[in-house]
Amino acid sequence: MSRTSLALTATGLLLAVVSPVFGQSPVMRSAYHDYRVVTVVEELERPWSIAFLPGGDMLVTERPGRLRIVRDGTLLPDPVVGVPEVLARGQGGLLDVVPHPDFASNRLLYLSYSKPLGDSAGATTAVVRGRFENDRLTDLEEIYEAVSRGNGHYGSRIAFDSNGYVFITTGDRQVPARGDLEAHPAQDISNNHGTINRLHDDGRVPADNPFVDREGARPEIWSYGHRNPQGLAIHPETGDVWATEHGPQGGDELNLIRPGLNYGWPVIGYGVNYRSGSAIHEGTHREGMESPPHFWVPSIATSGLMIYTGDKFPEWRGNLFVGGLAGQQLARLTMDGQSVELEETLVHGLGRIRDVRQGPDGYIYLAIDDRQGGLTPVVRLEPVN
Repeated sequence: MSRTSLALTATGLLLAVVSPVFGQSPVMRSAYHDYRVVTVVEELERPWSIAFLPGGDMLVTERPGRLRIVRDGTLLPDPVVGVPEVLARGQGGLLDVVPHPDFASNRLLYLSYSKPLGDSAGATTAVVRGRFENDRLTDLEEIYEAVSRGNGHYGSRIAFDSNGYVFITTGDRQVPARGDLEAHPAQDISNNHGTINRLHDDGRVPADNPFVDREGARPEIWSYGHRNPQGLAIHPETGDVWATEHGPQGGDELNLIRPGLNYGWPVIGYGVNYRSGSAIHEGTHREGMESPPHFWVPSIATSGLMIYTGDKFPEWRGNLFVGGLAGQQLARLTMDGQSVELEETLVHGLGRIRDVRQGPDGYIYLAIDDRQGGLTPVVRLEPVN
């Protein structure tokens, strides 16, 4: 079992701030590549996700409910028209944005968000798709609405596999883990609390989903027993589905997602209760429940996950990159098949890294989130020499 005690943290990785926001930074060292952190665009409010479109545009979601366009290196002043109404409260708002694999021909764009349920019922995780043309969204249709209620932990990551299936994460909605842990809704597949779900691109349920024939189960569920999975990536060669999820105080996890399996929350895990530090779980392992191949104690608050396949950093190909919110760091995981060999911290103190994406240019892009609501940038890692 690997953990952060194995991390290689290079010295001198704090980003030098030479302007009121972010400016030119010094050269940073790593085990394989020296690099520089370069500001791409500034003045974003609570950016949550980054997406790249054919033709060069970059899209960024802002959690208050705006979808922004970056064109030719400039943030356009007006947000995209046609975005659904969101409940921008607490952890909720406009969250992930992912283009369809055939976006160049069908112009379909997918958005996840906290959908208001009306009255005082709060919100649930939902995903819509729409046609993105002329800088606006039209023909919106909902493909997923989670059966869930709670205060936060929306999950909300979206990823497509090579067969065109779409995977959607939903968190446990911060339902307290008390009393009978097996009665927690994340252990109950009649709802979507703490699940990763698999659908056709139009929202239909695939006939070979693991619970499609089980009475009372949500047929879209692919795996369950998660806490708050906010990182999701599918390996383009092996098809392996990887997810990172927030643990409680301590115990963030990286998991290899397989159909029908139970990932244990809150029965097993590595974290403890906030403030009191008291135990939550019955242990770290249990038969019939999956333990993570990698975990973080203390937590880095994992958010954003990417598998690097580009040519700008050739020694990093096949590595997993994990953003950290509380840890304000980017973790690089060297993989040996489905095992984590080593962890290296690439940037530290840059800010709360909400999303990690590989651009079509092969650079690594990071969305920086300010908990206080200040304006923050999207930056990218560029190799030196």
